[in-house]
Amino acid sequence: MKQEGEIDSHSIAEARERIDAFVHWTPLMRSSAINKIAGCELIFKCENFQKVGAFKARGAANAVVKLPASQRKNGVATHSSGNHAAALARAASEIGIPAYIVMPSSAPETKKRAVKEYGGQIFECAPTLQAREEGLRSVVATYGAVFIPPYDHWDVIEGQATCAFEIFESSISLDVLLAPVGGGGLLAGTALAAHFFSPETKVIGAEPEGADDARRSFLAGKRIPLQQANSIADGLLTSLGEINFEIISKHVGDILTVSDKEIIAAMRLIYERMKLVVEPSCAVPLAVVLRNKAQFQGQQVGIILSGGNVDLARLPF
Repeated sequence: MKQEGEIDSHSIAEARERIDAFVHWTPLMRSSAINKIAGCELIFKCENFQKVGAFKARGAANAVVKLPASQRKNGVATHSSGNHAAALARAASEIGIPAYIVMPSSAPETKKRAVKEYGGQIFECAPTLQAREEGLRSVVATYGAVFIPPYDHWDVIEGQATCAFEIFESSISLDVLLAPVGGGGLLAGTALAAHFFSPETKVIGAEPEGADDARRSFLAGKRIPLQQANSIADGLLTSLGEINFEIISKHVGDILTVSDKEIIAAMRLIYERMKLVVEPSCAVPLAVVLRNKAQFQGQQVGIILSGGNVDLARLPF
């Protein structure tokens, strides 16, 4: 495992080149209608158009491609109920190695189908963290596969950093850049990219009130694991990772929270005004801007739209 100092401007740029054949360079979009409502100039980085429908494709691809041949041969494994499962299965299939995914029985059928379509082998378990971790240990012991965590991993964080790197490569000057935070892979990567490529840009994390361990950890100066989570933003209902917390503590300016009602309103606004399919977790940063208009008034504000894997039969509006 590398140390933080090994993720620098060169390694992030190299990661973008490394994963170029595996991911999209996603577009930047604006909405004059939402700008008027928010009172600032918003630039949306559309990872809902990314491979597997989410930014997770970046970190998974980077981690898999960086594996030496001696570790690749037995494949990769993880436990995930969401986008990382599909992202890892796809990255593995791209280089011709197996992927073993431990998924809770409660995982959405759409997510299970995606993993299977990308060639991943699913091992179902009870919907508890203990069952997931035990299932993973069994799979690793049986197949000798390499465990690729969804966010608490240097190569995954390095891959996620390429998202913000693309924004700065576009020569856009941002006062603030917001990213949602669950496990913290995207926010940590975003913070590092800003630190190296646009140090004048303040990075802010956006989090649901019902899963606010990142904000509480940030304010306390120590990692406080999530005990209970209750939010419509299902992609953010996980504890902040240890590596991620260390990076976020050093390089993130603030973490702000919003209610589910505000998340749903922001999500609906994106659908209505931008005609984009986004999942609830994806709308959290916009909800933060709309809740704190005075803080962002008149500024150039970047928002990472993290993904668009939503069950259209269960839209909250």
